[in-house]
Amino acid sequence: MKKYKFTINGNHYEAQINNIEDNIAEIEINGTMYTVELDKTIETAPKTPKLVRSISVPSTDSVPSVAKTSSPGSPKGSGTIKSPLPGVILDIFIKEGDHVKIGQRLLTLEAMKMENNIDSDKEGLVVSIKKKKGESVMEGDILIVIGD
Repeated sequence: MKKYKFTINGNHYEAQINNIEDNIAEIEINGTMYTVELDKTIETAPKTPKLVRSISVPSTDSVPSVAKTSSPGSPKGSGTIKSPLPGVILDIFIKEGDHVKIGQRLLTLEAMKMENNIDSDKEGLVVSIKKKKGESVMEGDILIVIGD
């Protein structure tokens, strides 16, 4: 909180007021903590409320207990490619009917003034492209559907 430096009879002191509640103050002087009772209650400004957030689950998860990506040993195949964050589609590198492989670049998404490459985590035939170049997307929107 507040720090003070003062001298009494030639001795130097550094004091820090850590906390004041009602008429009790916690004060640290030269590294030693003291609890001090004041004669009267100090009027303090209202305390700033603490922000308490609940654990959030990304909107891309349909079921929180299911992982977003498949394990390396599991079979790859049909499914959807979703937007990992809100942004604008800058470029699409594939078209419907193309065969895509795992790791192949599908599109570029601009989010927070940065270009993000969206690569395929599935192998298969592009069934449909749900969004167009220049279109805005939200987190979790389906961008591409990949079939067998």
